[in-house]
Amino acid sequence: MELAAIARKIQKGLDTSDFTDSLKFDCSPAGTITLADGQATLADGPAACTLKMSADNLEKLIMGKLNPMTAVALGKIKVSGNPAVAMKLGQLLKA
Repeated sequence: MELAAIARKIQKGLDTSDFTDSLKFDCSPAGTITLADGQATLADGPAACTLKMSADNLEKLIMGKLNPMTAVALGKIKVSGNPAVAMKLGQLLKA
């Protein structure tokens, strides 16, 4: 799945949630998805929390095939910034 398709799926979650924080998925070199102001964009903007992972792992995460806590423990996801923002990610992935 391309990052644009992943961003669209996340946008569906943003449209139905009260998520107001900023979060960035850094999937370099494939690209970046930034969630801010209720929008999921393919831009590298500032964010309260950054999740660094491969694009493949991001796809698995949003499809429910990768447990985020296990992925962090195994080093598949690296969290920087405010980890409390990352904990709110589950509400976006339910859509």
